[in-house]
Amino acid sequence: MHELPQQLANGLILGAMYGLIAIGYTMVYGIVQLINFAHGEIFMVGGFGALTVYLILPAGFSLGAAIPLMILGGMVVSVAVATAAERFAYRPLRGAPRLAPLITAIGLSIVLQQLVWQWYPDAKKDHPFPQLEGEALSLLGADLQPGGIFLLVAAPISMIALGFFVNKTRTGRGMQATAQDPDTAKLMGINTDRIIVTAFAIGAAFAAVAAVGYGLHNGQVSFRMGFLLGLKAFTAAVLGGIGNIYGAMLGGLVLGVAEALATGYIAEIPGMELFGGGSWKDVWAFSLLIIVLLVRPQGLLGERVADRA
Repeated sequence: MHELPQQLANGLILGAMYGLIAIGYTMVYGIVQLINFAHGEIFMVGGFGALTVYLILPAGFSLGAAIPLMILGGMVVSVAVATAAERFAYRPLRGAPRLAPLITAIGLSIVLQQLVWQWYPDAKKDHPFPQLEGEALSLLGADLQPGGIFLLVAAPISMIALGFFVNKTRTGRGMQATAQDPDTAKLMGINTDRIIVTAFAIGAAFAAVAAVGYGLHNGQVSFRMGFLLGLKAFTAAVLGGIGNIYGAMLGGLVLGVAEALATGYIAEIPGMELFGGGSWKDVWAFSLLIIVLLVRPQGLLGERVADRA
């Protein structure tokens, strides 16, 4: 059990990334009842956007100074793709049966993945991502690498900023009104189309932050990375209570910690030796989702209507 602090730290880092991506799923679903399965690829293109910014900077440019520019570049790419998807792929289907936008989202996910694979230079192999230099920080028995620290810091800052935006700004209150009753919101003078675009944009911006953290933590980005991480983030959103922005982050943290602990300790249980290790981590993650939904179908925090922005 001496490895427990390290496993918990690994789980929190992983969960912070899941939570940042999951917010995009839960915001869009909370307002338009759409599961945007292309969100994983929006996360992926944000990572490539951030990497492109770093590659075009002058040689010798400090990575510490480059990170804000990389985050901004990733956000620009992710937000541009997400808002274009909303305008041209989802908005025309807003009144269609729910299966139509769902199939469109899956198709858009494949298209984005293939576009990056085909047109980004050398995208057919994993791209090295710059790494923060410095020694690991020892805290409560766990060693935290700089990339992991970035995610652990970025997640709470992002959640605080989002909570302030949703609860204290005019647009945030418009999101809450649109989530509760879009028809009544229109009668009150709220531009629901603009609110929906804003929800897509905010979710994409959070995904870009997660993509930069993923690159810094893992040292690479890949055109494939959005698929499985997108599914995990969707799992986190459902686990926490899809439609609840705080539940998305909580679900991400629970999923990340559970995955790390299962990877580290399942094999130590007598008779479970074959089911441990990293190759089974995805199985245990989705098994947790099934168990939670059987016991509490609405997720850990349920779905509080006031927070559905």
